Amino acid sequence: MVRAGEQEQEGYRSKLFNFRGMFESTGRHTKSLSVESATILDPTSPIEDGSASSKNQASNVPKARVISKEEIAAKEAKERLLLEMEQMKERFAKLLLGEDMSGGGKGVSSALALSNAFTNLAASIFGEQRRLEPMAAERKSRWRKEIDWLLSVTDYIVEMVPSQQKSKDGSQMEIMTTRQRADLHMNIPALHKLDAMLIGCLDNFKDQNEFYYVSKDSEDSDKGSANSKNDNKWWLPTPKVPPEGLSDIARKFLQYQKDSVNQVLKAAMAINAQVLTEMEIPESYIESLPKNGRATLGDSIYRSITVEFFDPDQFLSTMDLSSEHKILDLKNKIEASIVIWKRKMNQKDSKSAWGSAVSLEKRELFEERAETILILLKHRFPGIPQSALDISKIQFNRDVGQAVLESYSRILESLAFTVLSRIDDVLQADYQTQNSVGRRSNARSSVSKPSSREEVIDKGSVEIPGSMTLSDFMGWGGDQGEAELTKKESFAASDDFYKELNSKQQKLQNVVTNKKVSYLENLGVMRSPTSRH
Repeated sequence: MVRAGEQEQEGYRSKLFNFRGMFESTGRHTKSLSVESATILDPTSPIEDGSASSKNQASNVPKARVISKEEIAAKEAKERLLLEMEQMKERFAKLLLGEDMSGGGKGVSSALALSNAFTNLAASIFGEQRRLEPMAAERKSRWRKEIDWLLSVTDYIVEMVPSQQKSKDGSQMEIMTTRQRADLHMNIPALHKLDAMLIGCLDNFKDQNEFYYVSKDSEDSDKGSANSKNDNKWWLPTPKVPPEGLSDIARKFLQYQKDSVNQVLKAAMAINAQVLTEMEIPESYIESLPKNGRATLGDSIYRSITVEFFDPDQFLSTMDLSSEHKILDLKNKIEASIVIWKRKMNQKDSKSAWGSAVSLEKRELFEERAETILILLKHRFPGIPQSALDISKIQFNRDVGQAVLESYSRILESLAFTVLSRIDDVLQADYQTQNSVGRRSNARSSVSKPSSREEVIDKGSVEIPGSMTLSDFMGWGGDQGEAELTKKESFAASDDFYKELNSKQQKLQNVVTNKKVSYLENLGVMRSPTSRH
């Protein structure tokens, strides 16, 4: 009984203990809730351990880093470099594949692929050069970068030359070393200089403000004074000058730039002609020729060349050179006759198909006359397309070095001719403006003083004080009269005008060409007829 009572008392105690523990845990839970709510409502209250750990976790979140301008510039430079590398890979891949992107080996030769690369680059860079203004910085940078890519091939075209080497014991021994091929070593630096001169000439027009351009369909474009040689080139803008014409300083500046570009043109023509001459004549071209010069030239031209007394200027004056097609046709005939006569002179067997019934001396004389005509054609019409012989040589050429020299000099020649034409357009606009002002002043003077015509003409010529007409600048005297002024209306088409402007040109120094070929020796030193004073 006693033990059972003690056990019952212990059961009551355990129940009481559990009941009290339940209320104590509830009170502690309520206290923690009140502390957390108080912390939320009062941020200045002491922070418990739990809230401190949560704040530490929030502080560990990384903040956005500010990128500096230097880092942005470095990133852009890296992206630009990667882009240029991709472009260079594409260019050289096309050269290696010979422009056959299928990889089937049906592409052109490396020489022709490189020549086409030069031509396409120049067309994309200078195709939009329609005005006398500096090149855009982006286009200029691209030109210099990509032309260096293409010219880098020439650094590895070498030849073996003897050289002296000193050994350790002091003795001299002769060894063979490599250096860049002679023709490339001489002409690549010269072409670089011509390139820089042309770009510099365009840069010189940066601050000019005496002439401007308007489109052909603009209301300001004077249709009556349009350049006759640009009538079919509707995309070219028309240059406009002030109503009183260009100032004396501007006219002299244009003449100086014209002389400089003319020197570049002559030098590029000389290099290009020399390289083309050194290229082998393809057999396919020779097989397409007739066996004698008379059949190539025709009876009329053949008789004019083989007469006893021959004058090349008189010969050209009798030819129809009214269009580009006719000029090119005459050039093709002359070049074909030169090839035929040279081949006849080199044939030992007179019974062969290329044998000659004419004496060697006469055949050589005929060849020299034809070469003289060819010089005059190239000098008088530098912008005509390539002849059939030139195209055939370029197409079948296998020498990469010659392909680089020919294509680089050709695109510089084309650019120089373009700049020269733009300068002539401005000079023509000034010339026509001066003529119109002179006629108006002469008309006003003749109305006021009809009795003394000579005095009227003299006063009309000095109507604009402090200025000088293009006729005075070029040394054309007043004795030419009104008939001569009327003749000069088509300024660009007048051959005498270009002869007068070119009379002061000089040969560009430091341009080395081989002097083996007779008809190219005088190309760089030819002078126009003397001025008429």
